Amino acid sequence: MSLNKNLITLDKFINQALYSPKKGFYMKKNPFGSEGDFLTSPNISILFSEMLSVWTIAFWQNLKCPKKINLIELGSGNGQMIYDMINSFKNFPKFYKSCKFFILEKSPYLKKIQKKKLKKFNIKWIRNIKELKNEHNIFIANEFFDSLPFKQFFKIKNKWMERFVVVDKKKQNFTKIVSNISKIEKKLGFKISTNQKVIEYSPLTLEYLKIISKKIQHKKGCLLIIDYGYLDDQMKDTMMSIKKHKYTNILKTFGDSDITYKLNFKILKKIIKNLKLKCQAITSQRNFLISLGIQQRAEILSKNLPFSKKADIYYRLKRLIDKDQMGNLFKVMLITNKNIDFKVGFEID
Repeated sequence: MSLNKNLITLDKFINQALYSPKKGFYMKKNPFGSEGDFLTSPNISILFSEMLSVWTIAFWQNLKCPKKINLIELGSGNGQMIYDMINSFKNFPKFYKSCKFFILEKSPYLKKIQKKKLKKFNIKWIRNIKELKNEHNIFIANEFFDSLPFKQFFKIKNKWMERFVVVDKKKQNFTKIVSNISKIEKKLGFKISTNQKVIEYSPLTLEYLKIISKKIQHKKGCLLIIDYGYLDDQMKDTMMSIKKHKYTNILKTFGDSDITYKLNFKILKKIIKNLKLKCQAITSQRNFLISLGIQQRAEILSKNLPFSKKADIYYRLKRLIDKDQMGNLFKVMLITNKNIDFKVGFEID
């Protein structure tokens, strides 16, 4: 079937809205922080990044402290997380000396912000994961995969329909076009169950996972994913658009709002299995951070502080771990090759 030139798939529309060189949301502004469009965990509290530093060193120790290891942050935002992590690593000279730091960043605008913030550190920016050597690689993806363009399919009267966007000079509209389910299944690498009503996935996520799998297969390494998502067998339509901390109309705020979705971690687990990798565990951000000692660290930091500063530390801690805030909404998933057994941070059920 030939498509109208004014019709584009949802993922292509999102790619243009987020990453178009001149008009893309991430290409022209800094959306992070209270003055921006949304807050991420590293911008809420330094405690988050400190716990990731503790976890990273524990993983390195589990590998028997190799003399060369790479830490790669996928999408560094405003650079806050890796800034705080490296400052923490300085307290562990042996690890700090062994580690090289990399940032994968697509946005030239954000890259400038990162370089300014991180100028005192020795960090290499890369545009493609293939640039990395096959050494011990630790990939950390905090709210990275939710920012990648995604597709949506809906089962209507026993037919699978793909969501498209009708692009017009005056306005845009959604429409649906019949799709071939076998092609979707081939891309995903597994059969879609007959009771599914929605399919939501990112082709770019599949590509990244394939490349990363090769990098952590050769020498022992890992991918740590921290993102908002869910663990249901049923996929859902979770598409949303956010501008200035509020939900907006996706079609009316082209290039001015973030377009995102919630990751289905059960689907991710299936994809990981097909890549012959091992999902060590999946837990909530709450359990992960508590297991690593974030509450004890907050107690140490707040000791002897005036009440107002102490209250601020615990207010920020609550945002990270409270069940009704980020604590349960965000999941943490550890992916390794099959020869690794590592459960630090995942001890709490």
